[in-house]
Amino acid sequence: MTVLDGAEGWAYAVSGRVHGTALDDLSGEAVARTLPSLLRALDAAARVDLAGTSGYGIWTPDGRAPHASWPEALLAIGTETPRLPGWRAALVDSGIGLGPVEAGLSALAALTPCLPDARRLIHGDLLSRNVLAGEAGITGVLDWGNALYGDPLYDAAWLLHWWPWYPGWRPGDLHAALLTHWRATGPTPAHLRERLHAYLLHIALDALAYCAYRSRWDEVRAHVGTVLTLASAGGGESVLIPASA
Repeated sequence: MTVLDGAEGWAYAVSGRVHGTALDDLSGEAVARTLPSLLRALDAAARVDLAGTSGYGIWTPDGRAPHASWPEALLAIGTETPRLPGWRAALVDSGIGLGPVEAGLSALAALTPCLPDARRLIHGDLLSRNVLAGEAGITGVLDWGNALYGDPLYDAAWLLHWWPWYPGWRPGDLHAALLTHWRATGPTPAHLRERLHAYLLHIALDALAYCAYRSRWDEVRAHVGTVLTLASAGGGESVLIPASA
């Protein structure tokens, strides 16, 4: 693979072609067969040596991320960036307002004591045709433009958040697959439910901001509902992982 500098500070990579079917397009049965391979790939990504990099959150081509801690990176979701300008004003103008965002941020802040200091590689965008699979499992994980440094459990929360948006994947049991994987690879992660709850809040807030920026108001309302449901639940209560896990 060759990494090249592009115009306006962007970078891009040219690699060999990867063949496979997008995870988004798989049947529920095929997703169930593919999940163990995907979870192993995410574990491998989390073991990548980050020497020479710094910070938490979305990183730039020089390997640097802007935040001093993982909780700081998550709570920054309420602040506009050049990637998504104007979404706060758009929410106000729509009549929805910023109340759901503030409720989500408050609930997220309350969960930060349960978050680890982990600084590992996170993909952060496992759908949108970014994961390809073949008969033997994952063949490629593409587009690392939303990759972060932080807790690798974030990618599990990403799958949990978006799973209901793909009716063809049901009735596959993602929660059981995740628990089976974690139990097979080591002790169940500490504060599992609280961490997943925090990341589900962040992912829903991020999706809300993006859809407001793009004026996709039906989706905004769906994400507002998710944020308010998560914000009103106790820490970890809304995560469908057994309390005994």
